[in-house]
Amino acid sequence: MQLDKNAIPETHFELPGQTAFYKGKVRDVYTLEDERLVMVASDRISAFDHILPRAIPYKGQVLNQVAAHFLEATRDICPNWLEATPDPNVAIGIACLPFRLEMVIRGYLTGHAWRTYKSGERMLCGVQMPDGMKEHDRFPEPIITPATKADEGHDEDISVEGILQAGLATPEQWTILEKYTRALFQRGTEMAAARGLILVDTKYEFGLHNGEITLIDEIHTPDSSRYFYLEGYQERQDSGAGQKQLSKEFVREWLMDHGFQGLEGQLMPEMPDDFVERVSERYIELYERMTGHSFQRADTSNILNRIEGNIRTYLDNLAD
Repeated sequence: MQLDKNAIPETHFELPGQTAFYKGKVRDVYTLEDERLVMVASDRISAFDHILPRAIPYKGQVLNQVAAHFLEATRDICPNWLEATPDPNVAIGIACLPFRLEMVIRGYLTGHAWRTYKSGERMLCGVQMPDGMKEHDRFPEPIITPATKADEGHDEDISVEGILQAGLATPEQWTILEKYTRALFQRGTEMAAARGLILVDTKYEFGLHNGEITLIDEIHTPDSSRYFYLEGYQERQDSGAGQKQLSKEFVREWLMDHGFQGLEGQLMPEMPDDFVERVSERYIELYERMTGHSFQRADTSNILNRIEGNIRTYLDNLAD
């Protein structure tokens, strides 16, 4: 693949009925006066709570289409915000009042959980982790390790007790949040296994719409989730080899290898073309592996005009 120069670092549309604009780590979010949200999945990529300096071609399209795939596949579990995807990079749906929480659920001792465990700690977000585990081992049952949702800077681990004390959710709401989180993770685990993958860990975000707890944002994407390849998993565990991952973790590892973990005083390394291309291909691979569909690269010759035109056409049709 020739490196595509028409990636989307950001958008600046003025949409009909627009009342607010928010630039997230990856998505540009437009609020409309009819209480709809227009989310444009940019090609930005973040790691260690920092936006990397280069956009990744087709990453936004992958994220948007993977998220839509799983939102449609889980509507029987809980309501979600998504109404339509009028462009490969765009999702439109209902605006919800978000809980200031990320519902992180982990099936395996990997990533942040492993770094905590390796340091000698056995408690994460008020959850006891068993002794005698090694990196990438499966937990006896998935553990929920919530984090507070930060607009800027690092999200912070928090226990259920801390959530209730801070008023981030009522006890009744927490019961529903936990139920939905476990059911969604179970569905994601089953869908991953059918495609020869292991859903290692992920996060969900929820909001309130007319008093009803509703799933928002993205689910089971490579930005919100970590996957292992199922084939050879146990053999690699038994031999002490590293697991083959299909996630954003390899980006974090590349950054760490180049002396960057988002800490004060560290400089973001430059990303060469071949690495950007490799990241793009890994995202496309995940789309095809997760959905079973061949990835259709959208026309990027005039990408911003394409996106804005498709949004406006959809909104015009709503108004008719």
